[in-house]
Amino acid sequence: MRLHRLTVTAFGPFADTQEVDFDALGAAGIFLLHGATGAGKTSVLDAVCYALYDAVPGARQLKGGATKDATLRSDHARAGTYTEVLLELTVAGRRLEITRRPAQTRPKKRGTGVTTEKAQSWLREYDSESAGWSALSRSHQEIGEEIGQLLGMSREQFCQVVLLPQGDFARFLRADAEARGKLLGRLFDTRRFAAVEDRLAELRRAAEQQVRAGDERLIGVAQRLAQAAGPGLEQPLPARQPGDPGLAPAVLEWAALARSTAHERHDIAESALAGAESRQAAARRLLDAERELARLQQRFADGRRRAEALEARRPQYEEARATLERARKADQVAPALALREDAERAHRKAAADRDRARARLPAELKDSGADHLSALERKMIEELGRVDAARGTERRSAEITRERAELDRQARADEELLADAAGWLAGWDSARRQHQERIETAQEAATRAEQLAGQLEPARSQLDAARARDTLEARAAESQRLLNSARERANDAKETWLDLRERRLRGIAAELAARLVPGEPCAVCGSADHPEPARAGAGQVDQASEDAALAASRRAEAAVTRAEHDHASVREEYAAARSAAGGSTVAELVTLTERLGREHTEAHRLAAGTHAAREALARAEREHEDRLTARRSAENRVAARTSRREALDHEQTGLEAELVRARGGADSVAAHAERLANRARLLAEAADTVRDFDTTARRLKESDDRLADAAFRAGFDTPRAASAALLSGAEQRGLTHRMDDWQAEAATVADRLAESDARDAAERPPARLDTALMSYEAAESALHAASAALAGARERGAELARLSRRAEEEVRGLGPLRTEYERVARLAGLTAGTSNDNDRKMRLESYVLAARLEQVAAAATARLLRMSSGRYTLVHSDARSGGGKRSGLGLHVIDAWTGSARDTATLSGGETFFVSLALALGLADVVTDEAGGARLDTLFIDEGFGSLDDQTLDEVLDVLDSLRERDRTVGIVSHVADLRRRIPTQLEVTKSRRGSTVSLRTEGGGDG
Repeated sequence: MRLHRLTVTAFGPFADTQEVDFDALGAAGIFLLHGATGAGKTSVLDAVCYALYDAVPGARQLKGGATKDATLRSDHARAGTYTEVLLELTVAGRRLEITRRPAQTRPKKRGTGVTTEKAQSWLREYDSESAGWSALSRSHQEIGEEIGQLLGMSREQFCQVVLLPQGDFARFLRADAEARGKLLGRLFDTRRFAAVEDRLAELRRAAEQQVRAGDERLIGVAQRLAQAAGPGLEQPLPARQPGDPGLAPAVLEWAALARSTAHERHDIAESALAGAESRQAAARRLLDAERELARLQQRFADGRRRAEALEARRPQYEEARATLERARKADQVAPALALREDAERAHRKAAADRDRARARLPAELKDSGADHLSALERKMIEELGRVDAARGTERRSAEITRERAELDRQARADEELLADAAGWLAGWDSARRQHQERIETAQEAATRAEQLAGQLEPARSQLDAARARDTLEARAAESQRLLNSARERANDAKETWLDLRERRLRGIAAELAARLVPGEPCAVCGSADHPEPARAGAGQVDQASEDAALAASRRAEAAVTRAEHDHASVREEYAAARSAAGGSTVAELVTLTERLGREHTEAHRLAAGTHAAREALARAEREHEDRLTARRSAENRVAARTSRREALDHEQTGLEAELVRARGGADSVAAHAERLANRARLLAEAADTVRDFDTTARRLKESDDRLADAAFRAGFDTPRAASAALLSGAEQRGLTHRMDDWQAEAATVADRLAESDARDAAERPPARLDTALMSYEAAESALHAASAALAGARERGAELARLSRRAEEEVRGLGPLRTEYERVARLAGLTAGTSNDNDRKMRLESYVLAARLEQVAAAATARLLRMSSGRYTLVHSDARSGGGKRSGLGLHVIDAWTGSARDTATLSGGETFFVSLALALGLADVVTDEAGGARLDTLFIDEGFGSLDDQTLDEVLDVLDSLRERDRTVGIVSHVADLRRRIPTQLEVTKSRRGSTVSLRTEGGGDG
């Protein structure tokens, strides 16, 4: 895979379109990618990864592995500019162009607001024959599958072997076996081996669960056997736990003992039941005989008591019979008594009605007869007919009065309407001028608001720039002070280093003498004799002190570089803010902005009333027309109303003369007619009541005569005596029922006392029922107990037999399950590294990864030897770790100077860097081979060079330079200033307030 060209737009820190020409960078074989912190060096690598895999590297992924598209867009980008990444590369002999746009928002083409654009991808291929590009796909899924097949590696593998993250490999060197296993597992895809471990563990858990479930079921059956057997067994249920191999035999043996005991108990219960049945039958016969004797004795005694009570009630019986005979004679007089009572009630009512009617008549008519009163009634009715003819005239006069009142009301309403219309129309010209002036004022305010809006936004921008200018001026002074301090510290550190170096060189002889060994040749002169070795003088400087001073000097120089970048950035921002702010102060601009804001707000408020003012004028004009029309209608109604009133007055004058004659001294004709009608009604009622009184008097005398005759024929001296002997039907039926009950009771008692068996039983001693009942209940209880004991014994035996069969079935089913569990458990323990057969406690996945790690260590050693001048060798170790940890993924470094091996976690900072670099390069080779041997012509190495001394840095660069063999390109991402002098081809990323930019610097010093 070789990268040719990368173009990014509105991506990360890049606001505008930036292009990276990898062909120009790759011409030198090795190039440097550098820039200030936060400028966007890593964003260049992110763009490459995003173009290939539609996602950024894992360290910058969100939780769940999904990239949040909103975080890819540059905050500096202008609205309407699409975020886009275009990558041109050659892979597997094919030249491809990948373009990706994440989901993003843009301003709506119509109206206001924003809309969301979906993510898009394009894949094109260069056709050498036609010398043009041809489209392949626009599907995210198809493009992802095509690139994945061509590269032969996942995104995680690509980020490890192409974008070499040195920090990850430094942690890899210091990590334990578990952490190394996770990284190697992602790169070499050993999930199938981990899946084997998981599957075997799952099978083991499932088999163990089946065995445990079977044992628990068997224990449950055993517990139910113990419940069914009940207490009394000499040998208790054996206490066993699930998983105990002796559980099954113990349960089967105990079940056989329980069944034998239950059979013996069943035989004993059958014998006890037979004896209880014969005793219960005898007790039952005795109880029945005593109950019959007690019944007969009680029956005869009840007959005696009833006969005595009956004789005591005989006088009442005789009295009821006499009363009933007298009541039946009085029934013959009852109709005459009823007629006498009805006639008397009617006569009393007629007398009362006559008295009330006469009380309402005049005094001269109170003693008049019915005929006289009827003649007066007829005269009143004739006069009432004459009065009714005048009622129509009275109704018409009332209608005329109401109509005149309505005319008066309408006249008052029209007068008010005419007065209101006159007042409103008098002010119409003034009101119309006010509405027109309001519309003109609102239109002028709208024009003024537009002018002020054009002045307000520049004023606000100038105010923001002035505030930023004042703030940046202080920051610029502070950054200048920090830069001066950093330069002073750098000069002091460099002087200290040069002084220590000079002093060390002066005392180098003593330093070399300290390394002399008696009998061994001197490294300088070669002599084995050392007669007068030089001795260290006062203030002797060793190499460690010089190295520490050199490191401090380099740190101080790096601090100066950072301070220069910070100061330049602040100065640039300050110059931009000062230019935008002009010469005005913040206070002046605040005053201007506030004044313009107030004026704009007031003008906008007035302009907002334009529509309302026009609507108000339209409403006023419509009201003017309505009032003119209403005034003309009112004037027409006034003229018509005057003529109508004159006609009504003439008609009502003629009607009033007729009504005076018809009222007869009353207030109205109706009142006079009502008075005549009331008099006629009173005379009619009085005549009727007099006639009713005379009629009822005759009927009362006739009923008295008939009643006296009926009482005499029935045998009563007076009607009053007959009335006293009367009884109602219910009372007579009650006496009859009482007499019948007494006679029926007398017959029943006589039959009862005549029974021979009851009379004989009464002569015998009293029955002993309580004693017989107690004997029977005791026998019955004993029978129930024996029957229940036999049923319990029978059920216990059947339940024990059924549960024993169930236990045998469970034991037969457990055998194969236990065998399968032991086989799977041995395999699972072996692959998981927990079995005693696995001496190194190494998991299956770790075993496979150990082989890969051994290949990586061998590939890394080839470059590590050159970087360390033949001193270090990286080897894989499968020794067991302490503390019970698993083994198989250990890494040791062998020091050729001492011949000892030590853990990679003990390496120093510089050693850790070039060892991790060698490991990363070795891992890239192995992963490439694992992925199918796809050629990687472009590599990136991220940071870590600052921890190397000059000699080691030269050796590392030699190794990286060797990667250029066969036309390979290596990009180094670093802040180290010394690399800028050593690597002439550079891609510099520069940041600013308007976004970052990239520039190409070549060996000739030109920019691209």
